[in-house]
Amino acid sequence: MPDPSVLHPMPEQPRVVLLRPLVTSPLIEVGEFTYYDDPDDPTAFETRNVLYHYGPERLVIGKYCALGTGVRFIMNGANHRVDGPSTFPFPIMGGSWAAHFDLLTDLPNRGDTVVGNDVWFGNGVTVMPGVHIGHGAIIATGSVVTADVPDYAIVGGNPARVIRRRYEEKDIARLVAVAWWDWPAEHITEHVRTIMAGTVEELEAVAPE
Repeated sequence: MPDPSVLHPMPEQPRVVLLRPLVTSPLIEVGEFTYYDDPDDPTAFETRNVLYHYGPERLVIGKYCALGTGVRFIMNGANHRVDGPSTFPFPIMGGSWAAHFDLLTDLPNRGDTVVGNDVWFGNGVTVMPGVHIGHGAIIATGSVVTADVPDYAIVGGNPARVIRRRYEEKDIARLVAVAWWDWPAEHITEHVRTIMAGTVEELEAVAPE
C-alpha cells in the first residue's frame, strides 16, 4: 500500500510531490495523497502557489486531489481598497504611511478557501479568495475560479462556469454520502478498481459496514 507520508510517491518522477508531508504553514491543511505536479520546483508550493497568504484565513484541501502545474491559490492578502480614488496600498510601504494601516486591515475578508476531496485541477488554474470547491469537481486548464463550485461539477473559463455535472443530482448525493475518501486505507486498496471505474451502485455495495 502506498505511504501517504512520502514526499515523492514516484521516485522516478521528482516533479510529483505529496503536499501533506510538504506543507509547514499552520494556515494550510492538506489531506492524504493529494499531490502537486511541477517540472520546475514542486517543493516550493507554499511560496509559489499559495500567494498573498498573510492570514488569518486558511487554505484547506481535501484528500486524493490532483493539482496540475501552476495551480495557484490567491488568498485574501491580495485585496486592495476599491472604494476610494486610489487602489494603491500606501500603508505597506512603511514610514509615515504605516499610520494608516487600518485602511487595509478593515478590508472585507472572504474567509477560508476550501477544496473538497477527489478534485482534479488542470494546468494553470487560479482560485480566488474564499472559494469553496465541492467533492469530485474537475477544474479545466487555465480556469479562474471566482465562485463556489458544486460537488461533481466540471467547470472552465474565466470566470469559471459550470460546463456540466458529472452525475445526476441524486447520484451526486449518494457519492457524497458514501464518501469513499474517508474509508480505511486498506479498504480503499482492496477496492481501487471499483473506486476508479465502477458505478455508483457498485461503490455503495463495497462500502465498509
